[in-house]
Amino acid sequence: MHQAYDIIVVGGGHAGCEAAAAAANMGSKVLLVTMNMQTIAQMSCNPAMGGVAKGQIVREIDALGGYSGIVSDKSAIQFRMLNLSKGPAMWSPRTQNDRMVFATEWRQMLEDTPNVDFWQDMVTSILLDGDRVSGVVTSMGIEFKAKAVVLTNGTFLNGLIHIGEKRFGGGRTGEKAAHGITEQLVSLGFEAGRMKTGTPPRIDGRSLDYSKMEEQLGDAVPGKFSYTDTKPLSKQRSCWITYTNSEVHDILKTGFDKSPMYTGRIQGLGPRYCPSIEDKINRFAERDRHQIFVEPEGWHTVEVYVNGFSTSLPEDVQYAAMQQIPGFEKAKMFRPGYAIEYDYFPPTQLYPTLETKRIAHLYFAGQINGTTGYEEAACQGLMAGINAHLKINEAEPLILKRSEAYIGVLIDDLVNKGTDEPYRMFTSRAEYRILLRQDNADIRLSGIARRLGLISDTRYAKVEKKIADAESILAFMKKQSVTPEEMNPVLLGIDSAPINQKVKLDGLLLRPQVHLDNLTAGSPELQEFLAPFDNETKEQAEINLKYESYILKEKELADKMGDLDDVRMKEDFDYRGITSLSKEAREKLSQLRPATLGQASRVSGVSPSDIGILMVYLNKGQAWKS
Repeated sequence: MHQAYDIIVVGGGHAGCEAAAAAANMGSKVLLVTMNMQTIAQMSCNPAMGGVAKGQIVREIDALGGYSGIVSDKSAIQFRMLNLSKGPAMWSPRTQNDRMVFATEWRQMLEDTPNVDFWQDMVTSILLDGDRVSGVVTSMGIEFKAKAVVLTNGTFLNGLIHIGEKRFGGGRTGEKAAHGITEQLVSLGFEAGRMKTGTPPRIDGRSLDYSKMEEQLGDAVPGKFSYTDTKPLSKQRSCWITYTNSEVHDILKTGFDKSPMYTGRIQGLGPRYCPSIEDKINRFAERDRHQIFVEPEGWHTVEVYVNGFSTSLPEDVQYAAMQQIPGFEKAKMFRPGYAIEYDYFPPTQLYPTLETKRIAHLYFAGQINGTTGYEEAACQGLMAGINAHLKINEAEPLILKRSEAYIGVLIDDLVNKGTDEPYRMFTSRAEYRILLRQDNADIRLSGIARRLGLISDTRYAKVEKKIADAESILAFMKKQSVTPEEMNPVLLGIDSAPINQKVKLDGLLLRPQVHLDNLTAGSPELQEFLAPFDNETKEQAEINLKYESYILKEKELADKMGDLDDVRMKEDFDYRGITSLSKEAREKLSQLRPATLGQASRVSGVSPSDIGILMVYLNKGQAWKS
């Protein structure tokens, strides 16, 4: 029964699911070990996927053949494209999801994936063969052998839940913590730390007065995440917005002396960009209110997620304060919010493949690396699963560049800079974000997925058609002219200057106020030409034309920086022996052992002058790896 596997994935959360699916779809025999088969892919916190920068990651996962986008579409109850008032580099898709359907769809997709087996148990340690992982041991004392292991333990490693002065072990409410792995890894020389995250109370939606809140509708024409044939929503559920007030804050403050965060019982660092309500009150004392998003948890449940009210205060304080929020006067609580503290391993202990430096064929993905968020976890799982398969088959690893994907930015940040607080992706972290848009993830990454066998030739042919169709639209617009009589009524209607002679359509589209839909109103020829094309292809053509100069400049910059990533460094190069390097650079480079000069340039504490010094040694042939 307990056969040997190619890859064992520990943990059935978002990272573990993507890791198992990717490795199995590439041909590895995979065992997914999870403590509870009923909570595979559970949305432990908010019932939503995507958002600013996170939505781009979901589309990238989908373009690489991952499942998160498909599952998100199938379980969506609302779709919104965020930041449409800004440039396309900022557009970010987001779905509100049915929590139960999401988990059900994920499990079904995994069960439908050949090569994936399941085992319900807790992994307490890894097996070693010298300095290489060879399997895992479970709490029942069962040994499973494997060529590679991916650890995706989430918040379960020595997890500790806090509600006011109460605290108890657990990976999330109602589930026990995992013990043994941290202690073993530390004994092997790994550095470990503590982090915390939190979740808000869950409320009975029947007890809320929505007339006192602002309705937040989905998009009139909803989009979707996946480039496959998933269907966009035909109906949607609304979310709602309300606000805290001074009365809410005053009641919450009465519990601060029992808050585990302020009394020092929580040692781990929490997420700066998703703070608890008590942290917001403390840090932003000048604000008399904070926004609260009231989010339904599914189609067929009354349970509501109170986004923006994450807390670990005593439950009676939570409840009393919540009843002062407009619309919550008669609220009934299903369960209180809580904070959870857990072990993580600073990700500078990893190669860019997410393989650990100390133990060969052992990979870390998700919150074990100090990240927060479903999307950040899922993309790490995908990359760990891909690279574990490639490693055991002695193939070249997949390392995405910062100019190729947000996934590349995330992993590069983690392994080179590390993190001492839960890492969350933002568009501001990506220096090439106009290249890394949500609309072109398929164009950027589908070729890689096809080469790896993660998408079919038929699916890739659709990407090639999208590219060709967008180019044909641009070619038509560059040769087709319109007259003042045709176009001026349209231009004046959108407050754009009229024309006084025939002009080409592409020139008009460069105007900020003008879009393809406007031009079709004044050009029957364009309208007829565009009729066969889908909206995504037309959007691609418009963005490519409007932002062509910016895209070209960013590509040139990326190419220049990419040259540094082509220069490989010797693994045993003696950085400490170069006294002309700064002391910090010598320490950081000796510790991290960057694979390329580009990676060395992104290490925190390494200056441009340090890189210049390294280039001198490269020219001498002392640091370069042939």
